[in-house]
Amino acid sequence: MPEITKTLTDNLAGLQGSIADRNGAAIEVGKIEDAALLDAYSQAVIGAAGKASPAVVNIEIRRQDRRQNRRGRGDSNELRGAGSGFIFAPDGFILTNSHVVSGANNIEVTLLDGSKHSATIIGDDPDTDLAVIRIVADKLIAAELGDSNRIRVGQLAIAIGNPYGFQCTVTAGVVSALERSLRSQSGRLIDNIIQTDASLNPGNSGGPLIDSQGRVIGVNSAAILQAQGIYFAIAINTAKYIAGQLIRDGRVRRSFIGIGGQTVPIHRRIVRFYNLPAANGILVTAVEPNSPADSAGLQEGDIIISIGEDLVRSVEDLQRLLTEDRAGRETRLAVIRKTDKITIEIIPRVK
Repeated sequence: MPEITKTLTDNLAGLQGSIADRNGAAIEVGKIEDAALLDAYSQAVIGAAGKASPAVVNIEIRRQDRRQNRRGRGDSNELRGAGSGFIFAPDGFILTNSHVVSGANNIEVTLLDGSKHSATIIGDDPDTDLAVIRIVADKLIAAELGDSNRIRVGQLAIAIGNPYGFQCTVTAGVVSALERSLRSQSGRLIDNIIQTDASLNPGNSGGPLIDSQGRVIGVNSAAILQAQGIYFAIAINTAKYIAGQLIRDGRVRRSFIGIGGQTVPIHRRIVRFYNLPAANGILVTAVEPNSPADSAGLQEGDIIISIGEDLVRSVEDLQRLLTEDRAGRETRLAVIRKTDKITIEIIPRVK
């Protein structure tokens, strides 16, 4: 019996040792897998930032602030400001925020290599808080522009800018939400706004928000100062359209109907019942008082599917179609209200 007891004890000890070895090996494998995942995340951020950073610039401006003193005399003080931007064309065109450069008398751009260049304003659009400036320099590297219609909530988002003058600062987070609306300094609602938790600070304005491939998906614009982790960027598809208008005309020619909206899918039963040519439209999320939309009877919850003879499948479509020549002319909107398809007569106006 003592021999049998000893044998059983030895076998049990061996089994426990074997289990301990396997658990230890599993823990080591887990550590390796965690390290690999973290390394993959780091490599994604490093690669994307390395690709986009050469196009990111620091913008310093000077503007005259003319105010009347107590004696009614005009005092002129020079105000200084700073922000970010990025080169989007190799011939020196730079995209930034309107509030960064609006009213500037002097603009100086600093590239990643430290060289400084004087810039001129090509066009400015306060209604979307976007502006295009230009420098003259050789061998400029332009950022690759992505497609903001292809981004998804939860995907990696990386912000690059110059907060408080610290050049090429990189922060990373995720896309928190899409299709937000944000009121610009001119009072107009900007649609198709990207919400992210990639940290932004004063000086980040105008810099790029990029994806894991280093493609620009938004132009960093604003933060809610009382909150943490709520930051906003203007979708790059909106910025592409506005930049083209600014380069061509120096301003954006548009009419105005007075809604806030977001792109939404239309229920497939409604699409089939009315034989709609597109499965997306614009959900009206807000109607501004005393606006053309308010006068025409447009309501929150309506889905706009066409304007005139043109389909409206996204916010960008509506912005593109509300041209200056529609102002003052009666236009038909095709709208889905609950389950009914109705027509609304509206007269856009220039704001």
